[in-house]
Amino acid sequence: MNKNYLPIYFAIAVTFGILIGYFFNGNSSRFRKTSANEQKVKRLINFIQQDYVDDVDTDQLLDGAIAEMLTKLDPHSVYIPKENLQAVTESMQGNFVGIGVQFRLINDSITVIHPMEGGPSIKKGILAGDRILMADKDTLYGKRLRNREILKRLKGAPNSEVNLQVYRKSNDSLFNITIGRSKINIKSVDVAYMLNDSIGYIKLDRFAQNTYREFKTSLDDLLAKGMTDLVLDLRGNGGGFIHIANKIVDEFLEDDKLIVFTKNNGGEVVESFATERGDFEEGGLYVLIDENSASASEIVAGALQDNDKGTIIGRRSFGKGLVQEEMDLGDGSAVRLTTARYYTPTGRSIQKPYNKNGLELKDPNALQNSINYGDEVESRYRNGELFSKDSIKLIDSLQYKTPKGKIVYGGGGIVPDVFVAIDTTAYLPAIFFTPMNDFAFNYVDNHRDELNKLSFDEFVNEFDKDRKISDRFFDEVKDIRTSMQTKEKLRKLLKINIARELFNDEGWYRLNHLDDKMIKQVFELEKK
Repeated sequence: MNKNYLPIYFAIAVTFGILIGYFFNGNSSRFRKTSANEQKVKRLINFIQQDYVDDVDTDQLLDGAIAEMLTKLDPHSVYIPKENLQAVTESMQGNFVGIGVQFRLINDSITVIHPMEGGPSIKKGILAGDRILMADKDTLYGKRLRNREILKRLKGAPNSEVNLQVYRKSNDSLFNITIGRSKINIKSVDVAYMLNDSIGYIKLDRFAQNTYREFKTSLDDLLAKGMTDLVLDLRGNGGGFIHIANKIVDEFLEDDKLIVFTKNNGGEVVESFATERGDFEEGGLYVLIDENSASASEIVAGALQDNDKGTIIGRRSFGKGLVQEEMDLGDGSAVRLTTARYYTPTGRSIQKPYNKNGLELKDPNALQNSINYGDEVESRYRNGELFSKDSIKLIDSLQYKTPKGKIVYGGGGIVPDVFVAIDTTAYLPAIFFTPMNDFAFNYVDNHRDELNKLSFDEFVNEFDKDRKISDRFFDEVKDIRTSMQTKEKLRKLLKINIARELFNDEGWYRLNHLDDKMIKQVFELEKK
């Protein structure tokens, strides 16, 4: 924002803050009442519009004032501008309307990486590697378009059509095709497959409206393949809808077991219990979490841990125990406001203390005042917590017991039953990522016919056995200095990236899991 606006910006933030309270209490009739505070804000805006020395965009000013006010509440109450609301809504609903392709800009051409399963593009015969040159007579190549501009041309209203001009490199052909837009599912289950004859694996990316349906389908498929134990991977899952998390937990817990309860500012408590519909109440369960598993992920991990169900593996989770509700502001924008706290079945609040913008810590011993809320996860790296369970600062006063007598802790995140240190050996210089991604795509793009004949097992066992392909990559990046150890990591990563191009997400995960420390820990526990 222009520095000249700052005094006005903060003045509106203060005065408008009084008015916004009327809306935040959820009473829309009270919000509509003419009040002295409402009139004060209106007068201030009128004064700025009519008398301020410079032209001012008051819409931008009010957006900034609302966003600033919410930072004074807690770290998770946020303002969603109208230009961002559609993307946020699509992510939470788990779908969007479009032609159904994953694409990337390669040499300034929109290149299809994968047509999405069940989408209109794959039904019309669009293939990986196709270049989309034009959409409804708009030229899309050679313009350095941003993703948002590309999506505007490919997305649209349900059942609307877009006319595309496509170049297919594999047979050097140029053709036109009309594709009808439809609702496209945004995957919540990244991958689901059998790790061996008895252990299934499901990776959950989020808790959106469609997540339970996808999860249940995957669970049933794995049960049909003979699964007796499940690995539920919630690493990096930032959360989503609480009711979806509850439905997933319900698959594992016996009837009437408490899953979670929430408490609002009026002291009202709402409890959620497991029902009789669970299909995996008797199976073995491992839940993988890390420092980026948050919110709904922590509801799942906490409910299972507090009910002595399964084994939680990994590192302490993020520590978000606040419930948000999205509220429409009437102009296409919205606020996501914290309306309650949630608690695990033993009564734990796993919300970590926060001191953002001077908010007072409820437990000063749990987090040093010098650590900003947003930097707390990074501080775990510095204080050694990501490398050793002994470095986790546990608070004796926030100690709880499960029904079987296991000690668990509140005060910030779910502490796993089995700790697995972060694997720093997997880190690689970022300078390699772009050339590696480009090399992987181009290699597959130039050898699709022969590569498509390989099964996944054949690819794992035979691809680049003589190292000629990875050596070709090193020739392309010869100006970047690498150690022998880094070269070996890069060979593995190059193969993983090529597997993603060939076998989608499942190929990427399955190859990664061969060296995954948490997956290896699961197998160790199974032996015992």
